[in-house]
Amino acid sequence: METDDVSTLLREVAAEVITPRFRSLDADEIAEKNPGDLVTIADREAEVLITEALSAAYPDAVVLGEEATSVDASVLDRYADAAHAFTVDPVDGTKNFVHGSPDHAVMAAELREGVVVRSWIWQPQHERMYVAELGAGAFRNGERLTRTPAGAPSTWRGATSRRRWLGRSLPGHAPLELTWVSCGIDYPHLVEGDADYLLYSRTMPWDHAPGRLLLTEAGGALRLLDAHDYDPTRIHDVGLVAAADREVADAVVADWDRLA
Repeated sequence: METDDVSTLLREVAAEVITPRFRSLDADEIAEKNPGDLVTIADREAEVLITEALSAAYPDAVVLGEEATSVDASVLDRYADAAHAFTVDPVDGTKNFVHGSPDHAVMAAELREGVVVRSWIWQPQHERMYVAELGAGAFRNGERLTRTPAGAPSTWRGATSRRRWLGRSLPGHAPLELTWVSCGIDYPHLVEGDADYLLYSRTMPWDHAPGRLLLTEAGGALRLLDAHDYDPTRIHDVGLVAAADREVADAVVADWDRLA
């Protein structure tokens, strides 16, 4: 499938099974996978449709879908060892979606030999498609994106989805704010300059593989908080920082355990 074909797939699936349920979900169409971890009929139906289309186009590829993995965790091992794989997050920001917020997205990433080579983030309510290709750049609705350099450290704006870190601050930095609570919304905001770094405690591939390529192709950096590079084929035991550039990432990694 060409890059535009996958973009069209995500748009069409969202139009068919996600957007019609937006602000129209019945109680029996929402469930908890784990306490506080919601899933809806839209998540499940969208993942099936996207997975079927990718599998038909690439029969030998492993498709790592968030909802399928919650039922059969063994797919993580097949994904980690695959020469060709995709990640699929059918409704990223499910809580936002359930509560009627437009800040949710449909995401996918393609990996070859463990390297993310293409990624897609479709924000159906904002009608923005973010696409990245390794070595070719990052784009929003066809317009190339370049992350502007961060200013002085005292001006860096940080955000996190980890509630216990909210309001705390790295030395010399402003207090951490809340992210948009959806990686498919957070990473584009970071690339577009609405934050200078994002701190996460969880590293699920379907959450971060798409945004990682968008960010790095726009000039940003992604690092684990133990100073190692992020591996999109693994779930890491340590959190990560997505940053405007490597200088910001290195500074956050050096100081993150000193959160006031």
